[in-house]
Amino acid sequence: MSKPTQDKLQQLQDILIDEFILRIQSGEAAPADLSAARQLLKDNGISAIASAESPLEELCKILPFNEDGVDKVVGE
Repeated sequence: MSKPTQDKLQQLQDILIDEFILRIQSGEAAPADLSAARQLLKDNGISAIASAESPLEELCKILPFNEDGVDKVVGE
């Protein structure tokens, strides 16, 4: 792939990432935006480990699943 093409693809990815950040931070992100942002992270090998008091840990605490992966609403 030529250098100009690589530069354009990098610029496009940068713009896309910036747009995801703006939408998410503003609270205007639709579920499809969040899914696309998640997929972008996954496709680029980005992952996270929940640690004490991290935003990811807080998210895990409020999700409606117990340790067995059963939906709390259905499983209880």
